[in-house]
Amino acid sequence: MPNIGAPELIIILVIALLILGPGKLPEVGASIGKSIREFRKASSDVQDAVKVNVDTSPLPTPVSSAPVASATPADPAPPVATAPTTDPNAVTK
Repeated sequence: MPNIGAPELIIILVIALLILGPGKLPEVGASIGKSIREFRKASSDVQDAVKVNVDTSPLPTPVSSAPVASATPADPAPPVATAPTTDPNAVTK
């Protein structure tokens, strides 16, 4: 891709001046500048949205200072007493 130097830039500006006229050229330049600023802002917003923050710090190791509970309970629950039934067909011992 060829580089645009000073002579090429002057030729482009003269052609734009002839086509647009001296009154319209500053408005076109301002709108092009505004468009470029908005494009840069949008592209930086997209880059910020895509950037992933990865935490690479090591995970803390768990400290096992608490004693492990046994599988059998130390104090079993007392048996539950049932209320007497008034069913005449109930078998009594």
